[in-house]
Amino acid sequence: MPDSQEYGPRATASVEAIASAVRGRRRRAVDVVAEALERIGRADPELCAFLEVWDEEALRRADGVDARVAAGERLPLAGVPVAVKGRHGLRAAQPLLAAGGVAVGATSVPGPGTPWQTWGLGAHGRTVNPWRADRTPGGSSAGAAVAVAAGLVPLATGGDGAGSVRIPAAWCGTVGLKVTNGRLPSADRTGLAAPGVLTRTASDAAAWWRVMSGRPVAAGTPAAFPVAPGTSAPLPVAPGTSAPFPVAPGTPAPFPIAACWSPDLGFACPDPEPVALARTAAGRLVDTGLVRLVRPSPPARLLDPAPAWLALRTPGADPADAHRIRAENDRRLNALFARAGLLLTPTAPTAPHGHDGPGEVYSTALTWAFNVSGHPALSLPAGFGADGCPAGLQLVAPHGREDLLLAVATEAERRGGTTTG
Repeated sequence: MPDSQEYGPRATASVEAIASAVRGRRRRAVDVVAEALERIGRADPELCAFLEVWDEEALRRADGVDARVAAGERLPLAGVPVAVKGRHGLRAAQPLLAAGGVAVGATSVPGPGTPWQTWGLGAHGRTVNPWRADRTPGGSSAGAAVAVAAGLVPLATGGDGAGSVRIPAAWCGTVGLKVTNGRLPSADRTGLAAPGVLTRTASDAAAWWRVMSGRPVAAGTPAAFPVAPGTSAPLPVAPGTSAPFPVAPGTPAPFPIAACWSPDLGFACPDPEPVALARTAAGRLVDTGLVRLVRPSPPARLLDPAPAWLALRTPGADPADAHRIRAENDRRLNALFARAGLLLTPTAPTAPHGHDGPGEVYSTALTWAFNVSGHPALSLPAGFGADGCPAGLQLVAPHGREDLLLAVATEAERRGGTTTG
């Protein structure tokens, strides 16, 4: 297992720090990328986070970034080493490269014969959790989470069809964002999968979102505020939607945000420890003044999405049951988000399992409902279990409200309300 002091949180600078230094010509992109490649070369034989490492191509691209900076281009990701999910992830990463990011390699994904997608298989063997090598990092964005958690790169792309960004983020102690389904391009024919990102910090995830969406994210200024300060009454809701009326861009919106806590979404059977860790993490958000927990009526209880998800993924399956479950859960979530800005849950129902496979509880139990419904969701580090492995707190927002997730998470980091993996 890697030495946590060598490969841990301080092993690489943030996205914003790297880009600022390269734009200001205090550092060369080619040197930043060479250092990332050296870290990967030392650590990856043990971690197995990468399928391929593109040394020569990465250095060539970094040299090109330096030339663009010298020519006066203001690149938001200038010189930032980026890992892409799988061998086919480079196409989806093109906006990052245009913004000055440098792709250094393709991260591991589950190999053949791994139906539950919670393993990774890299060029050197099975992908291991950087906190305990005998545990899985989660998947399917396995190598992406490990590369970020171990400090090899500050940013890695992912894809989330049932929790494939959020679960490895939780189990490796990183931030993991799944965007609203359909908001960014996805090759998934079912519509269940959405692009996402894994980073060490929410501010770095916000930098990814600014590039991918073209939308600003200002810490402390979410674009809508569902509960008026000092009251329990929600702000007006736009007719026919569950979204509060937006505030003019750049207008500060005060915290706290009304949030609903659910340990199990009304159907799951999570283990006590990840629930307790997530609930404590939610309490830290309350203590910092960022959220105010409310008890909506009716409470946050959904139908189990498993039959719907499986039917939508199975060719030839009757979609009638899937449509029924989706419609009912959409109705319940619309009612919840009409009264609260966020839904908080544990990210995963268990601690990371061993490499021999999962237990009886699906790791997706608390995440795939939001692939069926399409809501954006983010996993924040929530501390460590008795086994030494991280856990996560999942934040879910109304459709199209990535800005709200990122504003809360970024401000939580600024106020010391998160646990760094």
